Amino acid sequence: MAYHEAPHKDPRKMGIGRSIAVLTSGGDAQGMNAAVRATVRVGIYTGAKVYFVHEGYQGLVDGGDNIKLATWESVSMMLQLGGTVIGSARCMDFKERWGRLKAACNLVKLGITNLCVIGGDGSLTGANQFRTEWSELLLDLTKEGKITADEAKRSSHLNIVGMVGSIDNDFCGTDMTIGTDSALHRIIEVVDAITTTAQSHQRAFILEVMGRHCGYLALVTALACGADWVFIPEMPPEENWEQHLCKRLITQRERGSRLNVIILAEGAQDRHQKPITCDQVRNLVSKKLGFDTRATILGHVQRGGTPSAFDRILGSRMGVEAVMALLEATPETPACVVSLSGNMAVRLPLMECVQVTKDVTKAMAEGRFEDAVNLRGKSFQHNWNTYKMLAHVNPPDVKSNINIAIINVGAPCAGMNAAVRAAVRVGIIQGHQMLAVYDGFDGLVNGQWLSNPSSQAPKKNFLLLKSFTSSSEISLNIAKFNIHSLIIVGGFEAYLGGLELITAREKYEELCIPMVVIPATVSNNVPGSDFSIGADTALNTITTTCDRIKQSAAGTKRRVFIIETMGGYCGYLATMAGLSSGADAAYIYEEPFHIHDLELNVEHLIEKMKTSVKRGLILRNSNANDNYTTQFLYNLYSEEGKGTFDCRMNILGHMQQGGTPTPFDRNFGTKMGSKSVLWVTDKLKECYRHGRIFANTPDSACVLGMKKRSLLFQPLTSLKDDTDFEHRIPKTQWWMRLRPILKILAKYDAIEIDTSEVAAMEHIIKKTGEIKGGKMLNK
Repeated sequence: MAYHEAPHKDPRKMGIGRSIAVLTSGGDAQGMNAAVRATVRVGIYTGAKVYFVHEGYQGLVDGGDNIKLATWESVSMMLQLGGTVIGSARCMDFKERWGRLKAACNLVKLGITNLCVIGGDGSLTGANQFRTEWSELLLDLTKEGKITADEAKRSSHLNIVGMVGSIDNDFCGTDMTIGTDSALHRIIEVVDAITTTAQSHQRAFILEVMGRHCGYLALVTALACGADWVFIPEMPPEENWEQHLCKRLITQRERGSRLNVIILAEGAQDRHQKPITCDQVRNLVSKKLGFDTRATILGHVQRGGTPSAFDRILGSRMGVEAVMALLEATPETPACVVSLSGNMAVRLPLMECVQVTKDVTKAMAEGRFEDAVNLRGKSFQHNWNTYKMLAHVNPPDVKSNINIAIINVGAPCAGMNAAVRAAVRVGIIQGHQMLAVYDGFDGLVNGQWLSNPSSQAPKKNFLLLKSFTSSSEISLNIAKFNIHSLIIVGGFEAYLGGLELITAREKYEELCIPMVVIPATVSNNVPGSDFSIGADTALNTITTTCDRIKQSAAGTKRRVFIIETMGGYCGYLATMAGLSSGADAAYIYEEPFHIHDLELNVEHLIEKMKTSVKRGLILRNSNANDNYTTQFLYNLYSEEGKGTFDCRMNILGHMQQGGTPTPFDRNFGTKMGSKSVLWVTDKLKECYRHGRIFANTPDSACVLGMKKRSLLFQPLTSLKDDTDFEHRIPKTQWWMRLRPILKILAKYDAIEIDTSEVAAMEHIIKKTGEIKGGKMLNK
């Protein structure tokens, strides 16, 4: 049963006569400022008054200047700042009833009946208690004469919505908390730097990361960097782990590795709940193995720095959803927390999430470690299972006699290496022979192979172009090298190539083998997947560049920058970079624009230059319009802005395809690569008949993609109807629903938020299971 919200009204009028207060509490996290900014601007857009509460709950208790009316300009230039601009504090006063009484009085006097809290489970639990006591607090305040009966009546109900801001990602019910991705960026930067020096001196390094009693940061870091061992509190190592650890490190050195990396969560413990420390592991490795060993505790560097593009977009989306949840709430609506599930913003009952989070701690204390992992959610489970599989690369004694070929197709992107590495390792674990095709489809035609797979091999944009001559050559080479399955890693070219091979099955029986396409392209334009490997790295590159450009514009004043991004006809990068960098407009092919739209954008910037924010940022997708080119836009804005602002133009080019992969792309690529080989292995068993493999059903050639909340295998042929082959994009794209948010946050009028999917509150306990009688029950 879902808690259905009040019927939707015009968002531009929903907030009239309403007041919203936003505060950040507990530990700070990168991306909190994006959430504050979105809450303020969307609140103002709906007609509501929005107040900052400085210094968290302490500011709520102290009142006065700590609670200030926010303006549109007051949240400008916040996106790229880490931490929280409005401050946070650990407040003991709010834990006492007299402190909550003072806080209630301060809110009532200002007419604030909607509270948005950004923090961890403790902060959100405090908010729910505040809401539960609200009627009693008002009664006491009225009796004491601190508020009038009319004031109490106008403030008879307090609505609470929470957003989880914590680098630990320890709150059950959301795939990612605000700040986690940025913390992973800091950690991976350090790990990458340390591995270079470790290789030089053949050292072992132990790195301790934050997370309190949650091992998410440690686990994803271990996946992303290929660590030899990871200690997490949810799943302590088995008895005699010291012996197993030393054996693993020796095995790695014997295989030619010049370094060892061990990741340790700060809450790591053994099965008897005795802490496992950095010094303990370092002493073990150095004394027992004689390795030159170093330990590094990263500390608060993980909390600082610029938020990643993911955290900025996550914070912005959560802020929008939080305002809508507040304004749609009724007195019967439970306090909710806005969460991320896959690529969807969902609302969950706050206290159910808190309860499941507490159940994890209880499970660990009682030694029910499998339950603890399961309660963390599916994302945590998948990460743990993937790491366990990849960390134990011990080829079986009996081989499968299966040959799987991996091919990279199209332009390179960050994260391809992670996908290939995972696929190769899982294949070896399954007993398969893994082969790499050199030079993309061209190599498949010419029969060029590498005995040792590596995605460092060149990739060409070679397409089959419906050439049965090429299909014939490919079928001959598949037969010659006895290939039983094909994994194609790439962008739209990989998708087209897969379709071409399926078509050729009718003529060439050798092509009747299981095939899987793993989307990997900065353009994020492969049908069947909401995300592609490499897109996150490109997005962060664009966002970082836009940050620097905005700083330049802020320094010179009255300057507008026109920036061209990659993506072909797909506007994903331009749209998401617009959200993460706070752009004034993002022109894309999927949303046609005309001269009247350009005129409105110029007028918007002219009005903006009259405010304290005297700069502009315009993004344009490379193929947004054949006539309205980037040069045309630059000329138009330069001419129309004469006397008000001047313009500069930047074409970012191929820098978007390079760089070190982000933690998201490494993790995503690793899971995609491993899952593809497991699927191929099962499919080969299904297709093995009469001593040979014959796969010609639609579901034997699939795209592996992220769809909403899950990694799904979808038949290539089933995706043809949703494909615009001329422009190389899917016909339906989930991120188009985010474009109104970009415009609202840029202060455009008459923009409607897409509310066609009414957010019904979901039950988190139903999704994760509940604890009864010392065991976890899945529902």
